[in-house]
Amino acid sequence: MKNISLFLFFLSVSITVNAQSILKGLITDEKNQPVPFATIFVKGTSNGTSANANGEYNLKLKEGKYDVAFTAVGYKQLIKAVELKQITVLNAVLEESVFELNDVIVNVGGEDPAYKIIRSAIRKRKSYLKEVQPYSCDVYIKGIQRLLKAPEKFLGQDLKKMTQEIGLDSNRTGIIYQSESQSVLSFSPPDSYHEEMISSKVAGSNRSFSFNRASELIINFYDNYQEWNGLSNRPFVSPIAENAFFYYDYKLIGSFVENGEMINKIQLLPKRKYDPAYRGYIYIVEDSWRIHSADFTMSKESNINLLDSLSINQQFVPVGHQIWMPSNVKFEFKGGLLGFKFGGYFVGVYSNYVLNPKVDPKTFREIIKITKEVNKKDSVYWSDARPIPLTAEEETNYVKKDSIAKRRESKPYLDSLDKVNNNLKFSKIFLGGYNPRDRYKKEFYHIDGLLNSLSYNTVEGFAINYEASYSKRIDTLNNRSLFWKGNLRYGLANELFSANTSLTLPVKTKSSISFSLGSDVVDLNNKGSMGTLGNTFNSLLYEKNYPKFYQQKFGEATFSSRIRGGLNGSFGLAYQYNNWLPNSSSYSIKDYDNREFTSNNPFTPTVDQAVFPTYQNFKLRLSLSYNFSNKYVTYPTGKFYVPSKWPIVTFKYVKAIPDVFASDAAYDFMSFGIRKSDIKLGFYGNFSFSAEAGKFLNAKTVYYPDYNHFRGNNSLAFQPENNQFFFLDFYNESTNKEYFEGHAEHNFSGFFTNKIPLLRKLKLQELLGVNYLATPTLKNYTEAYVGISYIGLKGYYGLVYEGGKQVKSGFRIAYGF
Repeated sequence: MKNISLFLFFLSVSITVNAQSILKGLITDEKNQPVPFATIFVKGTSNGTSANANGEYNLKLKEGKYDVAFTAVGYKQLIKAVELKQITVLNAVLEESVFELNDVIVNVGGEDPAYKIIRSAIRKRKSYLKEVQPYSCDVYIKGIQRLLKAPEKFLGQDLKKMTQEIGLDSNRTGIIYQSESQSVLSFSPPDSYHEEMISSKVAGSNRSFSFNRASELIINFYDNYQEWNGLSNRPFVSPIAENAFFYYDYKLIGSFVENGEMINKIQLLPKRKYDPAYRGYIYIVEDSWRIHSADFTMSKESNINLLDSLSINQQFVPVGHQIWMPSNVKFEFKGGLLGFKFGGYFVGVYSNYVLNPKVDPKTFREIIKITKEVNKKDSVYWSDARPIPLTAEEETNYVKKDSIAKRRESKPYLDSLDKVNNNLKFSKIFLGGYNPRDRYKKEFYHIDGLLNSLSYNTVEGFAINYEASYSKRIDTLNNRSLFWKGNLRYGLANELFSANTSLTLPVKTKSSISFSLGSDVVDLNNKGSMGTLGNTFNSLLYEKNYPKFYQQKFGEATFSSRIRGGLNGSFGLAYQYNNWLPNSSSYSIKDYDNREFTSNNPFTPTVDQAVFPTYQNFKLRLSLSYNFSNKYVTYPTGKFYVPSKWPIVTFKYVKAIPDVFASDAAYDFMSFGIRKSDIKLGFYGNFSFSAEAGKFLNAKTVYYPDYNHFRGNNSLAFQPENNQFFFLDFYNESTNKEYFEGHAEHNFSGFFTNKIPLLRKLKLQELLGVNYLATPTLKNYTEAYVGISYIGLKGYYGLVYEGGKQVKSGFRIAYGF
């Protein structure tokens, strides 16, 4: 939950339960209204459950006598004795908590007594953070998402039929997502989890698995702050963080006694409404100063993304000697976008804790395990196993959605959808492209629209670059497909025809092999310069032809695989026949008196002479990357290693072998790199960096296309790529010797702009960075810049230094996500 947006699918897990006696009932308040999601547990144990949205519960226990506790935030705990035999009904009526302030004296203008309690809790924070022992427990998570309101039409489309097809009512409202799952979760301090999924059910899909981790639902408020990636650009400050008094005011609402201990209810009042601070109430146990429960809300006022509000309700139960663990966690959210309003909740029940279990330390290398049988459990299994009973609406939704899914997965239905989609229209041929498909066979085709395939450059003039592709999904779970692509290209001015094709084949679950063959017109800089659309506009409207091209005929084969653990590699062989091309067109819509097109040689802009002679190159390529990860996830289709907290290191080696297939090139090139993105720095944002050093070990015969190139930029606006320079020329600094380049950027995630009222709502993110390059001919080239990021748009102002002297400055605009 704390690592992804909350209205994406949070998915879940728990353990299979043998047939036992059932304790069931209804939990209401004094007005006979249901108390939703109340906690029920056997006193003295961590065996418990949660009520559903209607206050109904059931708890499976062995026959016997029990003291059962009923708790809910804002209500007095109720303990009832029961003798359980088979199915026993035990209803509960909870009284609202009465908070006493009789013994507390608050002087006018004096400090609220809540501050003394919070100071005590802060002093104990670290000890409680470290007290958690290794444990295992059962986890059940249930999620519901509803569409609360929808417009009648959206983008010209009538939504009535569409929403009815997915099971919503005539008002376009209802449950759009419903899931539940069970797992066994094991924990080893300080931060290692192993989760084995036992069962998973998603309404309307018999093939879906719950990929969300049970560990993600545990929000630890003993940490100084909590990360909410995707939901908030900034981490939220815990009410008992070391610096909490900078963010919060506190008010003691009162105290009540539970199980012989006094519980203090304290209201959280953010000092500034825009700070990343929670609103709501925290309950602190007197004398021990630990968190009893939490009832927090995150809202738009704190500049969260996507949602209007997110409510977090967390309750703890004692496990073992003086150890308290989460028993119930609930996230309830509401939001709206473009006339749609949605809401829902995800609730997790953690039960049957076992402290210090005997678990092999090697087990924690596997973060999560999901087998093929997880989503095969039938309704009889779920009726017996789920700890939170379904409401009548949820039962109906399962039946309805499963019926719809069965129909939608049938061949006649999929064929009917494909028939509508595959209808050939004039607009598809000339504009967006034609995308026929066969959903039943999981086959997808794409044919470019004629207009999209047109471009202009001074080498080919107006050019047609027409592409078609085919893919077939082989592994649905991991989105692995067979992929084929074909390309036809023709320059109207130089009358040059090119054609090429490529094929990628998955090999098992961790490998693939790809082939490519044909000819093409490609950029002199193999890292890329300016995009096709950008070059067309610059050439036709501004008489600027930045990219330079040459003809390449080629045949390649590459094998890629995860070798072991976090080590991945690829090996390839390639043959290339490279031929320089001159300009063949000087047409532009607007002719500038003080400007003219440059030649297709970046080193002689006024003379169109060859950058290199026609030559052939046969080479082998080897690349390796290692992410230091020894942890992995296991899905039904295989084992997949997860990124490590450490940087990724890379190694590349290229050898051009002369005389093979009449190859002219002869060189050896080697490079080493290191990179890491999104390094979390708490309130101060995140940091990313990369560095690479390379050298031609043997440069006997190296032609310009085989130089090491850098990702430069010559224009005001550009699409950013990895290792991007903002002001470096596309071609002039490429090298056939050694080099070192480095890039670093810090994103402050609104640390400064969030304090400015007029800018706060824009959710701007401040950027500070540097790009560096050193080659034998370019000494200490440095770009230092500041910038602002807004959605998919970034604006920069940079200063350029060479050899310590400033040589350039200016603005740049980067677009694209």
